[in-house]
Amino acid sequence: MSGRVGDLSPKQAETLAKFRENVQDVLPALPNPDDYFLLRWLRARNFDLQKAEAMIRKLGRKIDTIVMIFDCEGLGLKHFWKPLVEVYQEFFALLEENYPETLKVLLIVKATKLFPVGYNLMKPFLSEDTRRKITVLGNNWKEGLLKFISPEELPAHFGGTLTDPDGNPKCLTKINYGGEIPKSMYVRDQVKTQYEHSVQISRGSSHQVEYEILFPGCVLRWQFSSDGADIGFGVFLKTKMGERQRAGDMTEVLTSQRYNAHMVPEDGSLTCSEAGVYVLRFDNTYSFVHTKKVSFTVEVLLPDEGMQKYDKELTPV
Repeated sequence: MSGRVGDLSPKQAETLAKFRENVQDVLPALPNPDDYFLLRWLRARNFDLQKAEAMIRKLGRKIDTIVMIFDCEGLGLKHFWKPLVEVYQEFFALLEENYPETLKVLLIVKATKLFPVGYNLMKPFLSEDTRRKITVLGNNWKEGLLKFISPEELPAHFGGTLTDPDGNPKCLTKINYGGEIPKSMYVRDQVKTQYEHSVQISRGSSHQVEYEILFPGCVLRWQFSSDGADIGFGVFLKTKMGERQRAGDMTEVLTSQRYNAHMVPEDGSLTCSEAGVYVLRFDNTYSFVHTKKVSFTVEVLLPDEGMQKYDKELTPV
């Protein structure tokens, strides 16, 4: 049984009733102490009555606002995978719609050079008030955290004094991991990707798409699929403006190779280190027989202008 309302085993239902009886004295101070609320505490401790009660007595007080730390260590291009970014966007949209004015401050630490781009993707889903609560801490981020959080409440990993009983500075035992996802919630039929462009590439030929990048730090992101067979793909930087160039006359930025995009859609991204015209080249020159249909979407992700002031303190990727 999942341990949720309407899906309780007899033993879980008995534990819930006992739990409610044991914490009667603290219920008035809790927000909406219904079965949905109480089961959250029980599931967090695997229906261990004693642990759940200790937890709710310690933490089950009314909380008006929270301080959130967003650790950007390791933030890279892999995190700009389009389906993943869409999950981030949905998450922030849910927070805005269902938990208004809950965030006191969001502290960004160890931000990489890609953070302004990531922030620009999330910004449309954040209210103006929430945006004002975001603070990017620079090189002395540990000192900055202590201005918002008491040392005894902050893990030693982030500059505080709190540790796990075994001395772990990251306080991993404080993390309440999610349980097993019920199979009834599995997504079986994924929505097919809607591509913006589609082109037929004749045998022995190629197709080039140009994107002008006005300043360094922008990210090119692409998704594509092919019908029936593989397709070559690479990214180049033009050396002459105003004319089509052969691949050998341009600077190769991303090595051209063949992708089985007819089996699994391909996606990727590239941080543009310099301004110029970038060429995404779909290559079918190696095929002497087959014309290939390629469907693709390409986006240019811009860094947020307001975050550029932190540029000198952002960590290189």
